[in-house]
Amino acid sequence: MAEGIREFEALRVKVDDIVYMPSLDAPVEKPHPFVYFISIHNDSPIPVTIRARKWVVEEDGGEISVVEGDGVVGQTPLIEPGGCFSYNSYHVIGRGARVSGAFFGETAMGEWVFVRIPEFRLEVPV
Repeated sequence: MAEGIREFEALRVKVDDIVYMPSLDAPVEKPHPFVYFISIHNDSPIPVTIRARKWVVEEDGGEISVVEGDGVVGQTPLIEPGGCFSYNSYHVIGRGARVSGAFFGETAMGEWVFVRIPEFRLEVPV
């Protein structure tokens, strides 16, 4: 990514839903899978391509996992002005957790920008 990346207020991230899905495969040490549904909205007058993401999962016991990578679910979506990109993915955890992060994009003019993912909780049902 380029130097001088700035927060881009015209992009918004919405956590549309979070679903506990015990039927999904999960390792023994992290037996609680959650599916989350996210939408990224472009309220700017210029197209933005999402190039990367960073997730931070902080479990209640203090363990922190950071997931970084190119694109979003194997794509680098171009979000047109007024448009939206929606997707779902999942995290597995060992206990309740706080989740936050950011998406990194490139405007049609070549400027690198980011938008924060609003923090949300993964609560393991009792």
